[in-house]
Amino acid sequence: MNLLKEVLANEVYPAFGCTEPISCAYAAATAAAELGEPVASLTVKVDPGTYKNGAAVVVPNSGGGKGNLIAAVLGAILARPEEKLLVLQGATAETIARAQALIDGGKCRLECDNALEELNIDVQVAGSRHRARCVLAGGHTNVVRIEKDATEVFSAGDAPAAKGGLAYRQVLQKLTMAEVLALADAWDAEDRAYLRRGVEMNLSMSEWGFEVRGSAYQLRQMQRDGFLADDMFFRAKIRVGSAVDARMNGMNQAVMTSGGSGNQGVVAILTPYIVGREMGVEAERILQSIAVSHLVNAYIKCFLGEVSVICGCAMAAGIASATAIVYQQAGIDIRRITMAVSNVIGDLSGLLCDGAKPGCAMKAITSVDSAIRSALMALKGYGLSADDGLLGRTVEDSLKNLGQITLQGMFRVDSTMLAILKEKISSNCRE
Repeated sequence: MNLLKEVLANEVYPAFGCTEPISCAYAAATAAAELGEPVASLTVKVDPGTYKNGAAVVVPNSGGGKGNLIAAVLGAILARPEEKLLVLQGATAETIARAQALIDGGKCRLECDNALEELNIDVQVAGSRHRARCVLAGGHTNVVRIEKDATEVFSAGDAPAAKGGLAYRQVLQKLTMAEVLALADAWDAEDRAYLRRGVEMNLSMSEWGFEVRGSAYQLRQMQRDGFLADDMFFRAKIRVGSAVDARMNGMNQAVMTSGGSGNQGVVAILTPYIVGREMGVEAERILQSIAVSHLVNAYIKCFLGEVSVICGCAMAAGIASATAIVYQQAGIDIRRITMAVSNVIGDLSGLLCDGAKPGCAMKAITSVDSAIRSALMALKGYGLSADDGLLGRTVEDSLKNLGQITLQGMFRVDSTMLAILKEKISSNCRE
């Protein structure tokens, strides 16, 4: 098993819009294609993390609509599962009108199953004669079951993916950080071209961010007013923040993900890319460090889960970026990489994920600042010690501790967060 290729295939891919709503669109498109007739009604049931991440984010090509439901209905009308997470690129004004009519007619509903602990999207559609169903689990594009008229058409059976896990992750989790980093040595010309495409896509998205006048726009104004220096930190934060601003506000353009998340892809790709360019690192070395960034992000997901209670941009992509920056300068120097990881965890552990929304750019900017600062400190030999809070003596111990805090200590946070979000959505509907 080539773990680098597994990670790139399963966690690094183009996504048109926030990955949770677009995964709902993909599942709905898969079910609708199996249905074989126009969709008359739809029900989408999701896990709490997916519900949270779709609550307030603008869905591209939706006419400004927000959330998992409008994404799923648009996907069902388009019924093009072969497009995967690019499915909504084909939406038109007519598609939006048909989707809104179904929703306004009370034919579609969204449910959150609080008992689900991992990513799980279950879409059921009905037409005039048939019914169909598609279930995704364990990954944003990982179909584990398809049914038509209650008859099984496809099932992942007893494979790990059917139980919400992916086989390569079970292998990845057993590795040490040094072994994970060494996986980048297996890259080939195909991988290099794919990594380069990711850089180009995410840089392109960042060009649009100032149009929405969000967090990155405000940073630029602060710099022009003399409050911020135009330095490497600023330029990296502007690029990342601008891309997230554009994406979370529904820009009709795809980004390359990391760990199955578009925002994490922006952080994990652009941060080491910009720092590498600024510090004069060879182009091929920068690309290889981005491969490292994707591998580390995937590795962290093994400990924290697919959709976590804490901010993935801060913890997963932040740690991945810091590791990649150290790798650019020092290779697989576990002492310095441990310092960088410890610095990020010591800085940002506990930063909550309150769903995907335009404000994510603020957290992404914080993540970039911490990643660069943590890496540069580590390269100079400074890192927080194992005596500091939840940090362990090794990267693996620190990640296990972080996972324990996240999955056990903070298990009630998501339910509280969901209650707040549901009340906000209910209040908006009543207004």
